[in-house]
Amino acid sequence: MKVTLANLLCFTVLASSGTSFPFERKTGVGKEKRVQYAAWDDVNVLAHGLLQLGQGLKEHVDKTKGQMRDISAKLKVFNGTVAELGKQTQRLQEDSEALKAKAQGLEDRESKMLNMSSELREKAEELLRERQRVNERMNKLEEKVDSMLQGESLETGSSNFSDARAIQWLLEAQNRRIDDLVERIKQQQEKLDKQNVRIRTLQSLIQVKNERLLLKRKEDDIHQNGSSEQRDSPNALASDCHEWFLRGETVSGLYTIQPSDSQPFEVYCEMTPEGGWTVIQRRQDGSVDFDQLWQMYQTGFGSLTGEFWLGLEKIYSVSKGGEHILKVQFSDWRDETQAIKYPFRLDGEENNYSLHILKSPADNLESALDTDAVGLPFSTRDKDNDQKNDLNCAKHLSGGWWFSNCGRSNLNGKYFMSPPPKQRHQRKQGVFWKTWRGRYYPLKTTVMMIAPAEIENKS
Repeated sequence: MKVTLANLLCFTVLASSGTSFPFERKTGVGKEKRVQYAAWDDVNVLAHGLLQLGQGLKEHVDKTKGQMRDISAKLKVFNGTVAELGKQTQRLQEDSEALKAKAQGLEDRESKMLNMSSELREKAEELLRERQRVNERMNKLEEKVDSMLQGESLETGSSNFSDARAIQWLLEAQNRRIDDLVERIKQQQEKLDKQNVRIRTLQSLIQVKNERLLLKRKEDDIHQNGSSEQRDSPNALASDCHEWFLRGETVSGLYTIQPSDSQPFEVYCEMTPEGGWTVIQRRQDGSVDFDQLWQMYQTGFGSLTGEFWLGLEKIYSVSKGGEHILKVQFSDWRDETQAIKYPFRLDGEENNYSLHILKSPADNLESALDTDAVGLPFSTRDKDNDQKNDLNCAKHLSGGWWFSNCGRSNLNGKYFMSPPPKQRHQRKQGVFWKTWRGRYYPLKTTVMMIAPAEIENKS
């Protein structure tokens, strides 16, 4: 039979009341001892107080047990999170080590290829010098042959003529051998160029993976420190590169921005003395294939530190808040550079990201983008929006662009190393700006960037 805490306290109080409060009372003549006890009401009050105290202690104990269970559950969750973060960190370290090993292997291969290329160049130069010496000797022998053929008698000329023919035959054979060697060297050089392009492509992919790993580590650090809300808050991020410049940033590189009504995303900022430019396109080595479909041009592709296209939706989100300037820079294979600026406006997806050039540029270079008030919609091979009714410009040329009639510019075409292909239909597909070096001249580098119109007031 179980006795509750309250009943036990009642028994204790009653027992105490019967033994703890007696007192003696003296009467008249003799000493008569008489024991009296405390009043029943006092006992009830004391017992009631003790009951309340016991009940409070019981509730406190139950509450403490519940809190301890909650703390134990939270500790289990925290231990699981720590263990998972440890596993992720170990995986990231393993991936990083693997990428470092691949990068080291690529560097070794590139070093070997460079050494081979250097040796081949030296051999080619030596062969060319030898060919020049042979040509000089051949010219002298031809002069002797001519003099023998013209000045000698018929009898002696017959033998001299046969000797001259034999010498000429030997020289022609040697020339053919030299031509064969030069052709082989050219073929080897072409193979080396292809290998170099592959190496640059792999390096670009490794760089993209390293950037993703670095971003993942940053996100894990932010998660551990409990400061992700502060980092992603709109007040902590600038809307574009020029706002970062106004906040005191002056070094070009990767920055995170958050335009109005948009999620944060990373961009490359070109910081100049007059302000910050948000780079939206770069071509420099042909490591990225720009012959992509509509969805890729809408979301973006490539590496922000190499060749890339930022994405039409991101370009629109950056430029929709007021007047903006489009700056286009390019260089040729003599490393001469040129630039041109346009005030522009870009529509959203509902109008196929139409580009509106608001007025002709004030630069010396003639524009290769039409100043059309209606705007030029963006076109790709799977979404033909150009002004050519009988031809898909993006499919006929290459890449996605604001095509009018296929002819004046295309900075997203195929990247050709110098010299360009001999076939005319192939040269059409290159990266060109017709008003600078001509339609069929493949440009070496291009950079497109945008900034608020107010930047022009400081330049």
